[in-house]
Amino acid sequence: MPDIARWQSDPRVTVRRAGSPDREGRCVVYWMQRAQRGEDNPALDVAIAVANELGKPVAVFFGLHHRYPNANLRHYSFLIDGLAETQAAIEKRGAAFVLRPFPDHSLIEFCSEVKASLVIGDENPMREPEGWRRNAAEKLEVPFWTVDADVVVPTKFFDKEEYAARTIRPKIHRLLPGFLKRPENPRARYRWKSGESPESLLIDKAVLLKSLPFDRGASPVVDVVGGAKEGRRLLRQFIDQRLARYDTDRNLPNLSGTSELSPYLHFGHLGPLTIALAVQEAEAPATAKEAFLEELIVRRELAVNFVARNPRYDSLEGCHEWARKTLREHGRDEREHIYSEKAFESAETHDRLWNAAQLEMLLTGRMHGFMRMYWAKKILEWTRSPEEAFEIAVRLNDKYELDGRDPNGYTGIAWAIGGKHDRPWGPSRPVFGLIRYMNARGCARKFDVEAYIRKVESESC
Repeated sequence: MPDIARWQSDPRVTVRRAGSPDREGRCVVYWMQRAQRGEDNPALDVAIAVANELGKPVAVFFGLHHRYPNANLRHYSFLIDGLAETQAAIEKRGAAFVLRPFPDHSLIEFCSEVKASLVIGDENPMREPEGWRRNAAEKLEVPFWTVDADVVVPTKFFDKEEYAARTIRPKIHRLLPGFLKRPENPRARYRWKSGESPESLLIDKAVLLKSLPFDRGASPVVDVVGGAKEGRRLLRQFIDQRLARYDTDRNLPNLSGTSELSPYLHFGHLGPLTIALAVQEAEAPATAKEAFLEELIVRRELAVNFVARNPRYDSLEGCHEWARKTLREHGRDEREHIYSEKAFESAETHDRLWNAAQLEMLLTGRMHGFMRMYWAKKILEWTRSPEEAFEIAVRLNDKYELDGRDPNGYTGIAWAIGGKHDRPWGPSRPVFGLIRYMNARGCARKFDVEAYIRKVESESC
C-alpha cells in the first residue's frame, strides 16, 4: 500500500476516521460542500493527490439537500449557478463530478455504491455542518479526512477562541508566508473507464429550483449570478477600478468601494487564496492592498475562529461577560422606539437611513459592511431586550443576505450588539451601556447619507 502519511500530516488535514484505505475500494471520494469550485481548492487537491498515490480515480460527490439550515430559494439559486462550471473544472482535472439532489443526497449510501477506498471532505466550522462531518466519521467504514480549504491559514493553528484582531493578527502574520502560495492544482492520473463513472443528475437550474421543496421565503436576487467565472470577473473589476482607493473608500456606503465578493467566498465559488494572491500581485498602493488583506485574512479568519471555538456564536451568550453584564444592567432602560420583527423586515421604522440599509439587503442580497454595524446596533436600540435584538438580527441576516449563515455575519452581529472583539466604550449610555454606540448624526459626519439613501432607492425602482 502506498505511503500516504505525508498527506495526513498536512496542517490543513484533519483525520476524522483513521485507518488504511480499503485496498478493494474503487475510488477516492471527495465530499464537496463548502468549497464549491474546481480550482484552487485544497480539499480537491488532497483528494486527487492521494488518489494518484493509490492508483484510483476520484469521484467528487455533491449532495444537494433542500433543508440546509436557514437557507432558502435566494441562496439555492446562487449556489446552483456555479454547479455546471464546477463540474466542468473538475472534469478537466480528470475527476468525475456527481450531483445527487434530495432524496438521493446521502454520502454514506453513495460511498457504499461506489465502494470508496477513502473519503475526503472540506471543513465548515458552523454547528450543523460540523455535526454532519462527525456523523460521517461514525458511519463510514473507510478512512475519512477533512481539509480546511476556505481559509488561508488553517484554523487548527488557533485552538482557542481569540479575544480580538490584535491577538490573532501577529499569529497569522507569522504563519502567512508558508500558506500564501499558489496551489498546484494537480490532475488525476487515473481516470474512470468509459461507462463506469457514477451516475450524476443533469444540472438544470430551472428544474432543480422547481422540483426541490426549498424554503421560498426570499426570492432570488435579480441580476446577481453565482459561480467562479462571475466571481473572477468581479475580482478583476474590483482590482482594476476600486482597489487603489480601498483603504479610503471601503467605509463609505454611498460609494462602491468594496469588493462585493463575500457571497462567492461564502459558497466557495472563489477561495480566499485566489483573491489574496490576485490582490497581492496587483498594481495598487501598498496601503490599499494591506487594508484589503487585513479584512480578507485577519478579520475573516478571526470570525472563523470565533465560530469554530465558541459553540454559542449565534446568540448573545457567545459574547464577552463584560458586554452581557452591561446590557443586563440596562435591560430595563426606556426605549424611545420599539419595533416588531415584521416592521424591521419590511423596513418600516422612523429612520430613513436604517430603512435604506434594510432595503438594500432585501433587494440586493448584500449590505455595506459599515451599514451592517449601524443596522444591528439600531435593532438593539429598538427592541425590548438585547437577546431579542440578537435573534432578530440573525434571522434577517440569514434570510436575506447572500453571504448569510456565515462566520462573518455572526461575528458582525456579535460585535455590534454584544461587543465581540471590541472593548468597553464609556461613558455608559442608556440601553447600550458600555457597548459602542452609533447614530445617524455620526454616520452623516463620515459619509454622504443622502447619497446612500438615493442610491438604494434607485435600486428599488
